[in-house]
Amino acid sequence: MSIPYSASGAVPLSSPRGLEDTGPRITRIETFATPLIGFVRVTTADGAQGWGQVSTYNSDITAQILHRQVAPWALGRGVDALEDVIAEIPLREHKYPGTYLCRAMAGLDTAVWDLRGKVAGKPVAALLGGSAGRVRAYASSMRRDITSEVETARLIGLRDAHGFDAFKVRVGAECGQDRDEWPGRTEAIIPAIRRALGDDAALLVDGNSGFSPKRAIEVGHLLQDHGYEHFEEPCPYWELEQTAEVSAALRMDVAGGEQDWDLQNWRRMIALKSVDIVQPDVLYVGGMIRAMQVAQMGHAAGLPCTPHAANLSMVTIFTMHLLRAVPNPGRYLELSIEGDDYYPWQRDLFVSDPYRVENGHVTVTDAPGWGVEVSPDWLAKSAYMISAA
Repeated sequence: MSIPYSASGAVPLSSPRGLEDTGPRITRIETFATPLIGFVRVTTADGAQGWGQVSTYNSDITAQILHRQVAPWALGRGVDALEDVIAEIPLREHKYPGTYLCRAMAGLDTAVWDLRGKVAGKPVAALLGGSAGRVRAYASSMRRDITSEVETARLIGLRDAHGFDAFKVRVGAECGQDRDEWPGRTEAIIPAIRRALGDDAALLVDGNSGFSPKRAIEVGHLLQDHGYEHFEEPCPYWELEQTAEVSAALRMDVAGGEQDWDLQNWRRMIALKSVDIVQPDVLYVGGMIRAMQVAQMGHAAGLPCTPHAANLSMVTIFTMHLLRAVPNPGRYLELSIEGDDYYPWQRDLFVSDPYRVENGHVTVTDAPGWGVEVSPDWLAKSAYMISAA
């Protein structure tokens, strides 16, 4: 279904920094969205195109925001002005700050990076100062509704089939206020995973804002006793002081930031020493430019960057390129292990699978841009299309 949208009332503005726009002008921005996922295509006056993505979940709403509050500031601008445009949009839309604006900005940002890479004949990682190459991945479970026995069997199977040597499981209940998914699950799964995978496996857990500081520290001590190395989002993510209390009390790394879109909040998080690892999500924070800014903040404070990438849409592709480019990459890439039973909307998004795992690693190829092609069949069958030109 095609829904026409006109941004003809938008007047391209000069950069607030007084810089000239250069490069081909953006003449068309299109979105192809379902409620769960939304792709973005940018076209320039010379016919070059690039593909990006708005954040998953409520993507149809985010696509509307892109056309209303992002596209008007980008249409008519040169692609070389992307950094200025991304800095300008929050100023122009200052009455509407928040996660939706950033999730929409990410669609523009990532599509232009793909276009830039295709024009230059280079992968995005190279444009960002890095290179193509392998990235170590950890097998990331998204589920709390399964027993430790089922979870260990899944992870052992992935280790044996694909060579993973790092794994993440879920503890507590999401935003659970110290409740467990069911009584005793956290205390059961922590030692069970270690026993099953052995002493050499790198083990991580995600609390998803589930605990008070007191309970998080109790769980953290149990994790330390069993050799876990990464405790993600132990307390409500918006309570930075609570997470800082946990970080100060534990020897293991505390990680966080996946939900955070506000760069001022990132500065505060780092200043408070709330986390030992910064975890921007490329699509939540507003795209590659802003994710790189967060990584650079972390680097200045001596903190590694292990981004959040919780599904196999384009967000994990973006994160692979990010990790090949930042000066402070974390030890591994988050790679979701969930398939059709959990994320059925992931099926057949791309012409070929970009997430082939060999010896626990995935690869950023030398292909230009993101190195991935959105499936024409998916576009034709699955999405509402909105065009802003």
